[in-house]
Amino acid sequence: MRRTLVFLLGLAVLAALAVPALGLGGGDGRKVIDGSVLAPVIEPYTGATNSIRGVPGGGLPWQIESGSADVRADGRLHVEIEGLLLAERAPVPPNLQGTIPFAQLKAIVSCLTSTDGVATTDNISTGPFDVTPSGDGELDTTVALPTPCFAPIVFVTAPGGAWFASTGR
Repeated sequence: MRRTLVFLLGLAVLAALAVPALGLGGGDGRKVIDGSVLAPVIEPYTGATNSIRGVPGGGLPWQIESGSADVRADGRLHVEIEGLLLAERAPVPPNLQGTIPFAQLKAIVSCLTSTDGVATTDNISTGPFDVTPSGDGELDTTVALPTPCFAPIVFVTAPGGAWFASTGR
């Protein structure tokens, strides 16, 4: 009888340890997004007319050499951009083409979630991170993700919130 009780207690402890390891818990470190490509905002997504999940596009088209964004289930966020600049074409004014008019940018993690059984969008903004005049920057931070967080998108944004690059292609 005592052996059976010890055996059952041991199984209960192993099960308790296995649940988070299997990813059934919400705060583990599994990757939610492994975005190895960031796409720049282009027409028709510039401006507020065709915003995505309530996030307006930057007012002009942009270009990017490379970028990545990783989000983990525990909220860790890593964003890296290289060459995020205003597009080198019209309608960008010639004197602004290939430049970045910001010294800092932000990121937004957008999740589809639910509140009281109703589908909603939750956009979580980060603090600012530095960007060079050549459009290079890196962000390592943690955000409070909603539960659940379906179909997440990461946007790289102006300090005011308009996006210049996003996960996807």
